[in-house]
Amino acid sequence: MTDLTTERLTLRPATEAEATRIVDRTPAATDRWAADFPFEGDVVGATMFLRASKDDGEQQPFGFYVIERRADGRAIGGIGFKGRPRDGVVEIGYGLAPSARGAGYAAEAVGALIDLAREHGLVRVVADTAQDNIASQRTLARAGLIRADETGEPDETVDELRYQIDL
Repeated sequence: MTDLTTERLTLRPATEAEATRIVDRTPAATDRWAADFPFEGDVVGATMFLRASKDDGEQQPFGFYVIERRADGRAIGGIGFKGRPRDGVVEIGYGLAPSARGAGYAAEAVGALIDLAREHGLVRVVADTAQDNIASQRTLARAGLIRADETGEPDETVDELRYQIDL
């Protein structure tokens, strides 16, 4: 599988060995990680990828990617698909190390996954975010996803909000 490249980022498909290092938080000598990478969300994403790989085999191109800043080659986060597409729909998740937040990297990485899904003929990309995670909601909106519910009003009975983009 090839890397996905954006203006400022490289999304590199993680190998099982690299995902294991992320879960263990133990970089190899060749890994170039930001000082605060991996963050908890990266560990969760790499764990899900390893589990899916064990259960279902090769995941790429719908697997886990390490987000690297092109300017310095440092790993600053993770992004990926939460399983293979079903009926033309795929779910994504992402996270950035705290030091990389606020620079628009997450929206840029989400856009790359949307483009990949479109190239593979999918019809929709979805993502969930916590109702109180305003930064993530803004990220998804910047990447072109919209709230899946019609009202757009807060609903205290749910913890997460679903966003989607039709391709």
